[in-house]
Amino acid sequence: MESYKDLIDISSLPEHIAIIMDGNGRWAKKQKKPRVFGHKKGADSVKRVVEASAELGIGYLTLFTFSKENWNRSENEVNSLMNLLLTTINQETKTLMKNNVKLLAIGDIDNLPDNTRNRLLDAIEVTSKNTGLTLVLALSYGARWEIVKAVKEISSKVKNKEINIDDINDELFGKHLCTSEFPDPELLIRTSGENRISNFLLWQIAYSELYFTDKFWPDFFKEDFYEAIYDYQQRERRFGKTSEQLITQSKHAQ
Repeated sequence: MESYKDLIDISSLPEHIAIIMDGNGRWAKKQKKPRVFGHKKGADSVKRVVEASAELGIGYLTLFTFSKENWNRSENEVNSLMNLLLTTINQETKTLMKNNVKLLAIGDIDNLPDNTRNRLLDAIEVTSKNTGLTLVLALSYGARWEIVKAVKEISSKVKNKEINIDDINDELFGKHLCTSEFPDPELLIRTSGENRISNFLLWQIAYSELYFTDKFWPDFFKEDFYEAIYDYQQRERRFGKTSEQLITQSKHAQ
């Protein structure tokens, strides 16, 4: 069977792909294993997708790694996730350097345990000069938290007369979001059969294509990633325009 990778048009790749990596716990339950076992296997899927993104030439890959709401899970699971994150960063920083991958993080990372946060910041600094794929980890992240944070920052500037209310527009608001350094995702993937956004990049995915798969995250392989990209490339992205307008616009651009 032909791989979806061979069907992908390299000239029209999404510059930025975001993924809600869901289903680790349910996958582990099916294996009659503890939830942390599912998270460990999920880390293998992260490696596969990062590698596939770098090979294809994707510019940005954002992974919903740990949400604001995840702090409400059991203390044992939270501690296990933080330890796994720390271990993974320690093990994979050399690989990121080898593959020219730049690491970034978005979210309220001040809430992370000191050792995890410090190691994360070290890895971000070490990889900061890399020029290939930018891997963004969303940690202690929630879109509502991010939007409220942006509103507070902008309100403070208005109060201090640094800007006028009339200066506030989409562009200015975007500059106060955690993602101000990179473009909005064109494609959002969610695994595990859940068809919802779960408070992830609510502002940024206004025009993203959404792709849902029934596969649990530990069962998400490179071929599944390629299939999602191929599916994305079969869609017509209109941004509020009609198909006829897009055709006319394309003819004028030629």
